[in-house]
Amino acid sequence: MSRCPSTTLLTFRFPLAACVPVALSPLFARVFASWFCTRSGVRLADGKRVSAARALMACVVSAALSTVLAAPLPAIAQQPAADAGSAAARADSAADADGAGSTDTPGAAAQGTDDADTGQASAVEKSFAARQQALDARTAQNNYDFEVKRHDCYSTFFVNHCVNKARDAMRAVQADIRRQQLALDDEKRAEHARQRDEQQALRQAQDEAQAPERAAQDARNQQAYEDKQRQHALNEAQRQAEAPQRAANEQAYEQKQRQHAIDQAQRGITPAQAAANQQAYDQKQADFQRQLDQAHQQAAQKAQERVEKQQRYEQKQIDAAQHKKDVEERQKQAAEKAQQKQQDELKQQQLEQQQKQQPQ
Repeated sequence: MSRCPSTTLLTFRFPLAACVPVALSPLFARVFASWFCTRSGVRLADGKRVSAARALMACVVSAALSTVLAAPLPAIAQQPAADAGSAAARADSAADADGAGSTDTPGAAAQGTDDADTGQASAVEKSFAARQQALDARTAQNNYDFEVKRHDCYSTFFVNHCVNKARDAMRAVQADIRRQQLALDDEKRAEHARQRDEQQALRQAQDEAQAPERAAQDARNQQAYEDKQRQHALNEAQRQAEAPQRAANEQAYEQKQRQHAIDQAQRGITPAQAAANQQAYDQKQADFQRQLDQAHQQAAQKAQERVEKQQRYEQKQIDAAQHKKDVEERQKQAAEKAQQKQQDELKQQQLEQQQKQQPQ
């Protein structure tokens, strides 16, 4: 392990330079400040005002030097201790959480083997993380304690001896931490190897369980491949059998083309005229096809118009039937109203006649 470099004051291993840390210690600074202030006021005899000013300046410088050397470690130096304490607290809380989770293991195991294995693996990982945090916190605390002790050593006379003693104590703690770290790493590797073996065994079991299905699928694929090969062989044999017929057809077509050329030559038709005739024929065929397409388009348009007319006619018929129904309904209502009015008038006449027939 490499030695930690000094972050405050330098240490010397030379005999004559060993007194430098002692000379820069807070006690020596205070003694030197009081002595220098007194000597400045006695030895300076140039003038009373000048001697007082120089003595005051010397006292201020010496007091500042003693204050700086006697000051405790800054807040940033105390930060590792706070971080170490918080890390240790987090490690303890994580360990408590792991303990609480371990008490609920029987309830989780009732849900299935997979859930139990997953919960156990997560609990082990959390335990490893908590132990790693505790080791990190202990390392930070050990480094902080060494820095504090080394800072305090500069207040003693035997600075190097004190620093070496503090360093030996720090190294002893570091050795113990290293031993625990190696043990933790071994446990991590063993746990990871166990998980890897379990995963491998699970995959092997799955492969063995799926082996019949894969074998059946491979057999189906092989059968399909063989069927395709047989069909390809049959097609190739058929093509080979039809090859003479295709050759005869090609020969007959060429013979027909030659005979056609001979006939045109006998009729006095030149190749240019034959090409012009062919172009005219192609143009006539194109015109006929265009007219045929136009006729088809017009027929489709007329068919669409007939469909639309039929739909409009049916809608008119529906509207007429509805109108007729509405008229009949209104006529029926008017007849009922007239009949009701006639009955009311008849009742009114009967009532008047009854009133007239009554004695006065």
